[in-house]
Amino acid sequence: QGGVSVNCGGTYYSSTQVNRAINNAKSGQYSSTGYPHTYNNYEGFDFSDYCDGPYKEYPLKTSSSGYTGGSPGADRVVYDSNDGTFCGAITHTGASGNNFVQCSY
Repeated sequence: QGGVSVNCGGTYYSSTQVNRAINNAKSGQYSSTGYPHTYNNYEGFDFSDYCDGPYKEYPLKTSSSGYTGGSPGADRVVYDSNDGTFCGAITHTGASGNNFVQCSY
C-alpha cells in the first residue's frame, strides 16, 4: 500500500495509522458504523497524484486499533473504492459547516 503520513489540522497520522484506516474500511467488519461510505468530493479536491477514484472515506484515528465505532471525529482518509489505494486525507477542522479541507501530506 505504500506509506503516506498526513497532518490534519494539527493532528498527525503515521503511514501505519493511515493504512490501518484503509484496512479497517476494506475489511467491512465495522460497516455497522456507517463507514466506509462514498465520498463525492463536492469540494473538488485534486487526488490525481495518488488515484483516480471512485472514492470512499473512512475515519482516521490515532488509536492503535483505528476507528471501530463511536464518534468518527473530524478526520478522514479517502481511498480508491476499487483497489484500496490511498487517495488523500480530509478534515472538518478549519472548514466551515460540514465541509472539508484537505490535510497536508
